[in-house]
Amino acid sequence: MIETERLLLRRWRARDRAPFAAMNADPQVMDFPRPLTVSESDAEIADFEARWQSDGFCFAAIDSRTGEGLLGMAGLARCSLVPTLGPCVEIGWRLARAHWRHGYATEAARAWIEFGFADLRLEAIVAFTDAANHRSLGVMRKVGMRCAPKHNFEHPDFPPGHALRPQRVFVIARGDRKAIR
Repeated sequence: MIETERLLLRRWRARDRAPFAAMNADPQVMDFPRPLTVSESDAEIADFEARWQSDGFCFAAIDSRTGEGLLGMAGLARCSLVPTLGPCVEIGWRLARAHWRHGYATEAARAWIEFGFADLRLEAIVAFTDAANHRSLGVMRKVGMRCAPKHNFEHPDFPPGHALRPQRVFVIARGDRKAIR
């Protein structure tokens, strides 16, 4: 578990399933690739937990230290979607709409970046999103990630011409760590 000033970043619990499914069913939260059904949301948690077992890290639940319950998810995960980078570690986050604009994604991302460099000894962490996802792009910039246009790619989950297919890639390297503090 990782603790920040306001958050607990922890492994998944059975009680997280219902609020996670509700968040994933919201089309404003899940436009990538689409809102999830309850069974798809549960399968996503199962996948995260399996990756925790195999890799020792993955996307985790974001819990409020004040007892609000599940706010969303954030974490690091092995990724091979960015063809110009090959296997890498990505950082990602997703929050329920009620918890947007409180700085939780930035706070969680900073903690995960620190964990990735200090504990996992990563050399770089990547993030990617579509050009219209201004909230995520803002978080990437706030945590010191830099746009890496030579690594932008077409997401294979979307057909050619789809608005979400072009992905912008951001990177933070071990030497950039001071930027997140």
